Amino acid sequence: MMGEGAPCVVPMSAADLDWVGAREAELHAFPWTRGNFEDSLAAGHGAWVMRLDTRPLGYAIMMMVLDEAHLLNLSIARQVQGQGYGRVLLDRLCAEARAGGATQLFLEVRPSNEAALALYRKAGFEQIGRRRGYYPAREGREDAIVMRLAL
Repeated sequence: MMGEGAPCVVPMSAADLDWVGAREAELHAFPWTRGNFEDSLAAGHGAWVMRLDTRPLGYAIMMMVLDEAHLLNLSIARQVQGQGYGRVLLDRLCAEARAGGATQLFLEVRPSNEAALALYRKAGFEQIGRRRGYYPAREGREDAIVMRLAL
């Protein structure tokens, strides 16, 4: 599990984008671009970086629309995956969504992303649908599982 100290979650800034972009490229076969993150910040989406002391561990982007929140990206640095940091960040996002007036949180996840599916299911998310061919894949397209959590 997690090591010493408690991680903190702080708003993402332009100064974080080099680290975020580098992690995104390491973690995902079809990563968001730096421009995608810049656009999210410019659009006013919730954007956070989780740190332990000064060391960044993960990041997340969430969009709020009326009483709904949509998790767009949640990623934990590879070297600290499996230590509970994903759940800490997800719990913080749920709290942020509730504080912003959201009554439900939605997300899409690749069926092949077993670790993320396990995290979301353990947090209480339920599958409510499937988007055919939603994600690019090495050989064509991959579906997205659509999940929802009542807040």
